[in-house]
Amino acid sequence: MKFILLLGTVLLAGCATPETFSVREDFGASFDAKKFITAIPNKNTTIRDGVMWTHGSSGGKYPPMVHLPLAGKDLTLSFRYRHLEKGGMLWLFVDGDDGYGGTDHMLRVRLNRDSVVLEVDGHTFDKNHPLLQKNFPPLAVSGSLRTNEVLPAEKIDLSDNEWRSVKLVFKGDTVDMSVDGKWKRTLKRPNFDATKRKLNWMQNGGEKGIEIDDVVVEPTR
Repeated sequence: MKFILLLGTVLLAGCATPETFSVREDFGASFDAKKFITAIPNKNTTIRDGVMWTHGSSGGKYPPMVHLPLAGKDLTLSFRYRHLEKGGMLWLFVDGDDGYGGTDHMLRVRLNRDSVVLEVDGHTFDKNHPLLQKNFPPLAVSGSLRTNEVLPAEKIDLSDNEWRSVKLVFKGDTVDMSVDGKWKRTLKRPNFDATKRKLNWMQNGGEKGIEIDDVVVEPTR
């Protein structure tokens, strides 16, 4: 069981962001919590039996979250997850550059127990944009406003508490997504062709919680 973090030796001019970035994490004996943005362990998340386990309530507005830094445009992201009780959902956020000098959500994948719901977040300075997200303040860095496109729920039976495999493949302005091979979807949006900065698992798994394992991030081939 090994944690491998590989960073390219060539850096972007004047920036600490690597041109290549890859992570392989199986949460084994060599797990290094410093590689995550979220402090692990915390009151909701810990490593047990070789997996990352998140349970309970955050006590705040949103369910418990775990953040992993990203770097690169064309990335392939995959992981496995398992609910340990009925109900709940896992909401995956991919954050990236907004196109105006800031960073914000790019794609949200909500894995319910009976459906997948996709949201595409773009950014604009147009205060009259038809997809403008209401009551969302301008980003602190760029001043851009978030647009939010919510696609219709797509039915899939994820009700059983078994391991699920999730994969997202970003290439240019396109992302190919799959869950267990049962559900597949390709989306093409201009804002996908930007550097990815963060992966966030928002987890509503009750007291028994949700387990995550075998996280892999690598350049898309």
